[in-house]
Amino acid sequence: MIDFVGRKFTDFPEPKPITQHGQARVVAFCNQKGGVGKTTTCINLAAALAEYGRKVLIVDFDPQGAASAGLGINPYEVDNTIYTLITNPKLDPQQFILSTKIKNLDIIPANIDLSAAEMQLVSEVAREQILKSVLDPLRQNYDAIFIDCQPSLGLLAVNALVASDGILIPLSAEYFAMRGLALLVDTIEKVKGRLNSSLQIDGIITTMFDKRTLHSNEVIKSIYGGFHDNLLHTVISRSVKLPDSTIRALPITHFEPKHKVAVAYFQLAREIIARNIVK
Repeated sequence: MIDFVGRKFTDFPEPKPITQHGQARVVAFCNQKGGVGKTTTCINLAAALAEYGRKVLIVDFDPQGAASAGLGINPYEVDNTIYTLITNPKLDPQQFILSTKIKNLDIIPANIDLSAAEMQLVSEVAREQILKSVLDPLRQNYDAIFIDCQPSLGLLAVNALVASDGILIPLSAEYFAMRGLALLVDTIEKVKGRLNSSLQIDGIITTMFDKRTLHSNEVIKSIYGGFHDNLLHTVISRSVKLPDSTIRALPITHFEPKHKVAVAYFQLAREIIARNIVK
């Protein structure tokens, strides 16, 4: 079978179970354009990895609190958020972790308070390193820590990139989403050159793909033409089931696990493990 850009289709194998957790890899989900499926992909990939026995922590780093809401947590009813941690980094981050309905999946929530953080961090010493100092002690308890970034390239995004080992870039199969990719890659290279030499792009995840449209097919081929080394095999299609699962505050992998999009997220989780992005 051939995939959308002419590669041989790969069905990644079922991952082996693990008996010990820890030494998490920190991965930022980053794209300065909104509406590309970033939070949806972060939640559903994390849930799929959790289903495969990996312990995952999501750090909601978006003032909109979408990842928190998507996992059934009302961000406006919690006092202990990531904002509190980055403005008081001496606090114990363990006290800010909330369990979710999904086994092996935890979250540090966010709310609108986080929008004030950029101005408050400007005068801080080593301001780009603050999130890293918060998350490093948590690595020992998880297999993966996912940072759901806000759609911007400001100081919060730089903090996320400095704290991370790698970056996953959800990119909708649309022309305007593709236009901003070069700017994002340029920002990543600057952070790598000046603040985090080990940072790498783990992959570009094509989202909101509609195989019936010429536009989607042309865009995915253009992405592959420019970034073929980084484009992951798994493609996430559009579906009305995704908003339905969001309303239920459940990942689609648990809301309707046999749906084609849920199957794709499980395939993505297997690919992420096969590529050693997460062990």
